[in-house]
Amino acid sequence: MLPHRSIERRLLVLILALYVALGFTYALVTPAFEASDELWHYPMVRHLADGNPLPVQVFDPALAGPWNQEASQPPLYYYLGAALTFWIDQSDMDTARQLNPHVDNGVLTADGNINLAVHDPEANPWSGALLAVRLVRLFSVLLGAVTVYLTYRIAAETAPGRPEIALGAAAINAFLPMFLFISGAVNNDNLALPLTSLALLIMIRIVTRRQTSYSPVRWWEWVVLGLVIGLAALTKEGTLGLIPMAFGTAVVAAWQWFLTGEQRNGETGKGFRSTTLSSAVVGLLRAVALMLAPVLLVAGWWYYRNIVLYGDWLGWSAFIAVLGERGHDASLAQLWGERRGFMMSFWGLFGGVNVPMPLWVYAVLNSVLVLSVAGFVSYLVRAIRVEIGHWQTGKGSWLARLLQIVERRFGLIVNLIFTAAVVYGLIQWATTTWSSQGRLVFTAISSLATLMALGLAGAGDLAGGLGRARRPGAAYLLGGVAVFLFAVAAAAPWLWIRPAYQPPSAPEPLAEPLDVVFGDRMRLAGYEVEYDSPGPGSTVRVRLAWDVLQAMDRDWSVFIHLNDPVLGRPIAQRDMYPGAGLRPTSFLQPGQRLVDEYVLTIPTTAITPADLEVVVGLYDYDTAERLKTTDGREAVQLGVIPLAAQEGPIPNPVSFFFEHGLEMVGFAVEPRRAPAGDAVSLRTYWRPSRPLPDGLAFFAQIVDEDTTRYAAADTPPQPTAGWVSGEVVELSFTLVIDPATPPDAYPLIVGVYTRTPDGGFDRLQQVTADGRLTDDFLSLTLVKVDAP
Repeated sequence: MLPHRSIERRLLVLILALYVALGFTYALVTPAFEASDELWHYPMVRHLADGNPLPVQVFDPALAGPWNQEASQPPLYYYLGAALTFWIDQSDMDTARQLNPHVDNGVLTADGNINLAVHDPEANPWSGALLAVRLVRLFSVLLGAVTVYLTYRIAAETAPGRPEIALGAAAINAFLPMFLFISGAVNNDNLALPLTSLALLIMIRIVTRRQTSYSPVRWWEWVVLGLVIGLAALTKEGTLGLIPMAFGTAVVAAWQWFLTGEQRNGETGKGFRSTTLSSAVVGLLRAVALMLAPVLLVAGWWYYRNIVLYGDWLGWSAFIAVLGERGHDASLAQLWGERRGFMMSFWGLFGGVNVPMPLWVYAVLNSVLVLSVAGFVSYLVRAIRVEIGHWQTGKGSWLARLLQIVERRFGLIVNLIFTAAVVYGLIQWATTTWSSQGRLVFTAISSLATLMALGLAGAGDLAGGLGRARRPGAAYLLGGVAVFLFAVAAAAPWLWIRPAYQPPSAPEPLAEPLDVVFGDRMRLAGYEVEYDSPGPGSTVRVRLAWDVLQAMDRDWSVFIHLNDPVLGRPIAQRDMYPGAGLRPTSFLQPGQRLVDEYVLTIPTTAITPADLEVVVGLYDYDTAERLKTTDGREAVQLGVIPLAAQEGPIPNPVSFFFEHGLEMVGFAVEPRRAPAGDAVSLRTYWRPSRPLPDGLAFFAQIVDEDTTRYAAADTPPQPTAGWVSGEVVELSFTLVIDPATPPDAYPLIVGVYTRTPDGGFDRLQQVTADGRLTDDFLSLTLVKVDAP
């Protein structure tokens, strides 16, 4: 146990001070618009700061404003941000917030291009829109400090007499790298979190403060709780779970009132007085009314507005229409398969969830979490044993003894229930949308940090032995975890975030000199192409040296294609701005040299043998116009990559799994180029890994991007129940191309289905190596269709 209360206060102040210092660092180091969804949150602030009314969300993402789906979010945070920045001229937002059209959002890449926006190195970060972003970020950091303090208070109420747990919870919250990253960004979570934590603290105190000496809950306590919940509901809809939590608190408070007097103290065995019961019911109804009134007054108008504008009180129909959703609802197995990315984005996955920390950091943090879970189970077992002892020795009715348990453990109960509710809500949301991000459970960050601290303390108690001697073990373990989190959090801005947004430096001259000038603006001065044993699934590294010849007012994108000469189309490509995506050509000055590396992956479905042409050029993303060379070429071929035929009895071996353990192991297409009206022959090879249901049917189609079918063939239901596990089965298709098919290259897709009793089709979904269910078809290759 800590020796003195003053030390506890000093440590809390130290945690808060270190948090603010780190939060300001994240806010100032992370480039504007490079924090999760800040790209969409800030335009809402600017829109309101200019005196505009709330925007009406549209159901077409192509027509959504610069706020994208965030116009469907409750507006309180945006109004506060607008109040802070209304005096700033933010008319330069479109210039400061220039999007990167090629960004690999949510993808970990080996060659950069992770920036959501492009950043003019000459821009002044302390003026215009960039100043507004920084002010709202710094305000958000201070809101985060409130959250950290409230976490300390919640943990202190949950584990009274254990200051190491309260301080440990505050430190876990404060030094969690992803929490710091979001706190240093323009994001409505930063207001939702302290309001949520404050509401939970009020609920806990309403019950625990009346454990030993009961006094009726004062009316204004319910009003304040309702006001806080109303403000939270006007900030983020994910906080609406506070309403049933508050109702449960009112029930417990009524229970406390019900058991006041002789029965509660166990001085008599007489039954309860009816007047007490009726008073408790009246008190419950009064408490609910006092809570709901401010909730409706503060936030009710927003949800009524959603009904009027969108037809649903949450406005999710418009939100999802703009955000996008999964092609198929995810199963629990698929969500479990996404756990790695979920945990990375809980601990710290920066930028557009594409700037990671080293893998060993995640391994250590995940190990700490496992230890915490094990320790929490131990803590819970000991708590249950203690309560069983109290039950056996307690006085009064069973109802009174049960209430005493609830009162003693009310903080733990609230934290567990609210955490479970938030996680359950995210699971439901993630089944529909691509939202498997750990940061989305931060609504319960105070509860999560408290539970984690309890778990680590439980593990420390076990390591330190029983009795008072166990306390140092818990304190040392919590302190060690806090120090490690602080070290990682302090390193992240400088070791991983800032370097990710620095363009690569120019190395020594490249091995293959070149002198190709594009439009008198850019010179391709050299290149290198590297690969090892090229084949399907392998990578190709291309390095290009560019010299800037003159200033440009247009942004030209670099493209690198691996062209299949049979198709006349690329089967792999990489498009980005120069400087690893960070330096659009309008930012470049004559005399600059940029050397960039591009990593391309040959598809696993690439047909062999083949000679892939490495082709390079420049184009305007908005118009698709190519910047021609001085001799009129639209691209330059750098070389040819030979793909040798795959050895073995199965042509073009692949490994794609569908449900029921059905694996596609190879295919062959002949011809790959044909005139409209002709036929294409497809042979496919399948291997079950376990017994299959009977009657599976297989299809093959040549389709357009809009799923228009230009050729299709289906097998009759196959006797798949008789297929032997591990043995390969060949199925052939003949696809006759519609004579009216426009000349182009089209995807050839295959799939598996069963017929439903009502005559419909139930397609099997693909299963990834980590168990995720994805598309209900497999795109094999392209077929080039010529004019008849």
